[in-house]
Amino acid sequence: MVGAETKELWSGTSSELFTLTYGALVTQLCKDYENDEDVNKQLDKMGYNIGVRLIEDFLARSNVGRCHDFRETADVIAKVAFKMYLGITPSITNWSPAGDEFSLILENNPLVDFVELPDNHSSLIYSNLLCGVLRGALEMVQMAVEAKFVQDTLKGDGVTEIRMRFIRRIEDNLPAGEE
Repeated sequence: MVGAETKELWSGTSSELFTLTYGALVTQLCKDYENDEDVNKQLDKMGYNIGVRLIEDFLARSNVGRCHDFRETADVIAKVAFKMYLGITPSITNWSPAGDEFSLILENNPLVDFVELPDNHSSLIYSNLLCGVLRGALEMVQMAVEAKFVQDTLKGDGVTEIRMRFIRRIEDNLPAGEE
């Protein structure tokens, strides 16, 4: 019983520490850049670089095989990746008729705990790091995607929504004669 309590305490403490550290990072970026658009771009770029590296850890820890289509990819993102790294399971909704777009609905975004956006940062996409992580990680498994926030509880929306769009499969450029 002590082990379970310790694990629960640790996970709560580490997630709060992560949330506060992320808040300090965003605050510093707001000081370093002149406008919200530049901060949004930096958060996306940082997230992309994290995603490029995080995919190796994810694949090693999750034992997930190659996804066969975008729907399977969506399931793995929502049910495995978000759960593993953020402790949440977003719902998957709003599939496009072609099956190349969907939305991840985050009822609870742990990055925004303790956060209120100041009025002078109304165009800041506070959690934009997540979009970059998704793009970077999926690019490493040969999938070019677009990820963007379309709703955000920090801006008064009822939920946080990330819209994902499949762009194309990235072909491996192997040297001639290798497969």
